[in-house]
Amino acid sequence: MRSQTIEQLEVLVPTRDQLHDLLNNAESALRQVAMVQRSAGIMVTRHHPGRYTLSLNDTVPFGETWEQSLS
Repeated sequence: MRSQTIEQLEVLVPTRDQLHDLLNNAESALRQVAMVQRSAGIMVTRHHPGRYTLSLNDTVPFGETWEQSLS
């Protein structure tokens, strides 16, 4: 059986009160993957209020998290 590696997560935030917890949990999950691969950092993209994607990105230095907003 092959294992799958998570490289991107979508976070849908139903209420502003949950924003930080949900983003922190997603970043933590990707950080664990990044620690194994040791080749990419994490890019957090805000598509609009309530929708974010977090992905491993080789243009982001390993060990760093960058943010961008498309809205």
